[in-house]
Amino acid sequence: MHRVASSGSNGGSVRNRKEKKLTYVLNDANDSKHCAGVNCLDVLKSSVSSDRSYLFTGSRDGTLKRWAFDEDASFCSATFESHVDWVNDAALAGESTLVSCSSDTTVKTWDSLSDGACTRTFRQHTDYVTCLAVAAKNNNVVASGGLGGEVFIWDIEAALSPVTKPNDAMEESSTNGLGNSQPVTSLRNVGSSNNISVQSSPSHGYAPTIAKGHKESVYALAMNDAGTMLVSGGTEKVLRVWDPRTGSKTMKLRGHTDNVRVLLLDSTGRFCLSGSSDSMIRLWDLGQQRCLHTYAVHTDSVWALACTPSFTHVYSGGRDQSLYLTDLATRESVLMCTKEHPIQQLALQDDSIWVATIDSSVERWPAEVQSPEKVFQRGGSFLAGNLSFNRARVSLEGLNPPPAYKVPLMTIPGSHPIVQHEILNNKRQILTKDAGDSVKLWDITKGVVVEDFGKISFEEKKEELFEMVSIPSWFTVDTRLGCLSLHLETPQCFSAEMYSADLKVSGRPEDDKINLGRETLKGLLGHWMAKKKHKPKPQALTSGDILSGSQGGPWRKKITEFTGTEDEKDFPLWCLDAVLNNRLPPRENTKLSFFLHPCEGSNVQVVTLGKLSAPRILRVHKVTNYVVEKMVLDSPLDSLAIDGASVSGGPQQLFAGNGLLTPGSKPWQKLRPSIEILCNNQVLSPEWSLATVRTFVWKKPEDLILNYRVAIAK
Repeated sequence: MHRVASSGSNGGSVRNRKEKKLTYVLNDANDSKHCAGVNCLDVLKSSVSSDRSYLFTGSRDGTLKRWAFDEDASFCSATFESHVDWVNDAALAGESTLVSCSSDTTVKTWDSLSDGACTRTFRQHTDYVTCLAVAAKNNNVVASGGLGGEVFIWDIEAALSPVTKPNDAMEESSTNGLGNSQPVTSLRNVGSSNNISVQSSPSHGYAPTIAKGHKESVYALAMNDAGTMLVSGGTEKVLRVWDPRTGSKTMKLRGHTDNVRVLLLDSTGRFCLSGSSDSMIRLWDLGQQRCLHTYAVHTDSVWALACTPSFTHVYSGGRDQSLYLTDLATRESVLMCTKEHPIQQLALQDDSIWVATIDSSVERWPAEVQSPEKVFQRGGSFLAGNLSFNRARVSLEGLNPPPAYKVPLMTIPGSHPIVQHEILNNKRQILTKDAGDSVKLWDITKGVVVEDFGKISFEEKKEELFEMVSIPSWFTVDTRLGCLSLHLETPQCFSAEMYSADLKVSGRPEDDKINLGRETLKGLLGHWMAKKKHKPKPQALTSGDILSGSQGGPWRKKITEFTGTEDEKDFPLWCLDAVLNNRLPPRENTKLSFFLHPCEGSNVQVVTLGKLSAPRILRVHKVTNYVVEKMVLDSPLDSLAIDGASVSGGPQQLFAGNGLLTPGSKPWQKLRPSIEILCNNQVLSPEWSLATVRTFVWKKPEDLILNYRVAIAK
């Protein structure tokens, strides 16, 4: 796992403007669908304030979505965007507060019934935040745990005390366990398909309760309804029980032989269910501080649990792609359904159950929550064993019964995530293949799909699109969020240049150099500059999200949603220098040194003796023009022999410019010789750049050696 899109400082009262990275995300899919696996679910049931029930989902694409239902159909009624990495868990605290945690190390709160407003961001965690727990009858208490071994208990009411800031952004600066001030801002994002990120903030002073004791990563949390008991589990294979009011540890329970991945507490806090990577489900009596039962139901890691309100039956899912229902008293189990992907999380709604997997779609299955015995009446039940190898043996022997249900009640479809990508040699286009085997070609400087090839061979199309061209790598890319995330880092992102003629840019001289990084930044910030200056937006990208970082940490925002009121200090300084001031940082390796010699055995005049230096993007035909110019201008016309004559004159050390020979009506042009440029005895195409020749023909670390030969043009 790795972080995406940020490079903010770790605190301090003076903002650090030296952020190195800016990331932008491209996605041509429907914005109302997730484009990566769904990690978490929660259901908001109808109440006095809202006559509708909603399903909330959090995804590896970095967004949360609210789903409403109309008869047998579902639709996305809001998208919550501010996280810049996977959303790992989400939970409802009361009727209107949605809490989420992410691999971007933040915990965020949202107005769940709004159109996507983030109300606060907390940055106490030092590593990925993996899990949350809420108290059903004490809406103010929320706990968060993560890979850093930290467990924090938050008083949401205290944390959400009034703060006002433009653009619906609210901030929280509180101290972490080390006492470092870490201010944070979240910027609201709604309504397009591509984003950017930014942040800063003053101190606010709230600090959560810390439950200290974990030495390793925390993967699971559970809390009783009153918020008086908290259970945690993780890679230490034990359950730790805490008093969330003080953060003090009350007991430690051993039994699992692998990571504890999921926990459930009954409403009173006496009984606890745990699921583990050892494939076992355990029922604990916290009053007696012991394990009452073990259930060998699954053949692989247990990742998700959901219990009936009476805590008599448990629904379980995991890596074996199967959903089971188990009677905790009789140990009777039944296979409810099978999936094509590992099950990540479960959520009960009425008499059904929502199932989320590492796929981007979510399904609703029958569950008979009020009368689970009806599922057993369908047949196919078995008795859960005490040892995991019993279930493994049954599976190997092929004795698993057919599932009780074959078809879900409802499916909320997602978009196919990108699973394969290739940066083309032109360093402007990327070929992608998604999970549905659809192959597309992207122009990352414009943020658009150039062509959708449909379901074809990715490898064959990659070979077909191969170009013999060498451009420096000026960006990096990953598909961690299910879509293309492009990372720009200074000064590397300004290393690639091309001539306007090669980019087919009209209205500019053909030898005008265009910096790909700067032009891309202008497109990304085009909407912001247009709003700021109240002018039409030039060359602005039409979709995308920007992810960036500032003193308060990473932020995310759609490029079409900038209002122009955002503070320039929220953007990395090097970005503004490039876009507003046309000023680029010093760059290395923009030129290439080479020698230019006559072909061996040829009686061609020597036009230069020393080493030459030219831009890496200089075309071979410019070298040809240089040779012609030297031969013609340094030699009398009447003495110019067919095979070339020696001339006197000093060596040319540097190219004076790009226009080495401007076409015109010179008297000697009628006798202009035809020149061929060679490298390693291979005649070079006039359109190749020096960098291309060095990469594909010369293939040596030493300075490039070019040869030439001449003949009178016919």
